[in-house]
Amino acid sequence: MNTHPALAVFLAVLVITAIECFPRGRILGGRESSGRPYVASVQVDGIHLCGALLISEEWLLSAAHCIPTGNHTLRVMMGSNSLKEPSKSKLEYNITTHFIHPLYNSSLSGHDIVLMKLPNKVPLSDVIKPLPYQTQDVDVAEGTSCLVAGWGHIKLTGKKTDTLQEVSVPVISREKCNRRDYYDNEITTAMMCAGEKSKDSCEGDSGGPLVCNGVAEGIVAGGSRKCGNMKRPGIYTRFAVYKDWIQNTIHNATLKATTAPPVLP
Repeated sequence: MNTHPALAVFLAVLVITAIECFPRGRILGGRESSGRPYVASVQVDGIHLCGALLISEEWLLSAAHCIPTGNHTLRVMMGSNSLKEPSKSKLEYNITTHFIHPLYNSSLSGHDIVLMKLPNKVPLSDVIKPLPYQTQDVDVAEGTSCLVAGWGHIKLTGKKTDTLQEVSVPVISREKCNRRDYYDNEITTAMMCAGEKSKDSCEGDSGGPLVCNGVAEGIVAGGSRKCGNMKRPGIYTRFAVYKDWIQNTIHNATLKATTAPPVLP
């Protein structure tokens, strides 16, 4: 059966649109990390799914699309570069309390951020240490070299890694990232772009932090299905835009916990 030319073009546009904001999960073109004490692994039913940023003894930030629906066990692991190898410093916690941004919608792009609360304060050390997140709403200068780390795929063939990987990627201006041959005005002021040919975050790195000049500027949110495409770089959710929501959510959750009535035996 022949397809009408106009219909063929419409279908092609649908296919292209569907792959342009694909959740990320691998560090492409990077190297094994020497250790990033602020990076945690988000795991669903014991399997690594995403990364996360430790911002205090009790709280982590990640991408909202990393939170599973249905009856699953959500855990975080920190204190080790290896997902599988045993380590005295490795700690794991079940996550039962999390706060997805109220404007997040899985069928739309934007507001892809979640706060996760640990059941108790994590003991800080050289291998488990929070990193400050950006609170000043100022764009990072184009060309700034930033670091992203994760346990995602490390090759376009889908090879996974057991050890934390990292790569340095340059920031791309929002103006350039919104050009028609890039993301065609899809990048809002709550997002930023970074990456270059063959160096990128990708599938499995979602939720991991983008660190520029020692401060976490954002988290991996999406990008193209084919990572390392210089005109479809990684997309990151900017923390500064959500500063008030982050701080108010933590404050309200802490207030609720301290004012809750005691549990009777």
